[in-house]
Amino acid sequence: MKSYSPEQLEEIIERCQKGDRKYQQIVYELFYGKMMGVCMRYAGQRELAKDYLQDGFIKAFLKIEKFDFKGSFEGWLRRIIVNNIIDTMRKKRYSFVEIENMHDLYFVENNEEIEDENEIAYLKKLTTTEILDQVQLLSPAYRTVFNLYIVEGYSHKEIADMLKISEGSSKSNLARAKANMQKLLKKYYELKYGKIEYKNV
Repeated sequence: MKSYSPEQLEEIIERCQKGDRKYQQIVYELFYGKMMGVCMRYAGQRELAKDYLQDGFIKAFLKIEKFDFKGSFEGWLRRIIVNNIIDTMRKKRYSFVEIENMHDLYFVENNEEIEDENEIAYLKKLTTTEILDQVQLLSPAYRTVFNLYIVEGYSHKEIADMLKISEGSSKSNLARAKANMQKLLKKYYELKYGKIEYKNV
């Protein structure tokens, strides 16, 4: 893939803002790989990720006139694509876990972070790709909150606003996503490397 200087990229984007399809194709090819990776994290399967990607680029080109060159174009494009994915998920009405009682609240507050050395030591042997592959095995609801909080860096308030759920529900879904990820990663590790030997701590 050909690389472009910041000045060249700015000119390409300006041409896109004028509706030049040739330069839209250049932008599409330039950012296809990274944005496909983003879509795969949410989709869980390649065909759905392609749909997210195509729809996201269409939205981006419709809104590209609003890009003001004050920040990273890649970051702007990523936000457009992620927001489009979230809009699609809201329409599909995925089931997010709602906090209904004190037991749920206790679960959330005591599973916000995993600190046990025995539980995380084996992760050092796994690659980022292997870990992200396991993320795709989470349910759509858990995967969505996990990606928005862990990968994209949104706060629980922002996630709640985006998904039309409560902040507590965002925290609850994240806690359950983390718990499920522990199980998935442990299972994957043991299938590949054998049973985990815990240290005495």
